[in-house]
Amino acid sequence: MTARDNSAAEPTEPAACQVCQEFELAEAVARSQRDESRATDCRVLRRRHRDAEHAAPGEPS
Repeated sequence: MTARDNSAAEPTEPAACQVCQEFELAEAVARSQRDESRATDCRVLRRRHRDAEHAAPGEPS
């Protein structure tokens, strides 16, 4: 079984959001340790944060 790199499919968040940066860093650390489960958790949490905090008014979440 091979690991897939889904990070390229994720849009990059604005550099000003520290929460997004922390999730990106945590994902990078997890991937460097070959912990794909934790890397996936970071992507999911970042996406949830992005949907909750960065969605434009009126956009479905």
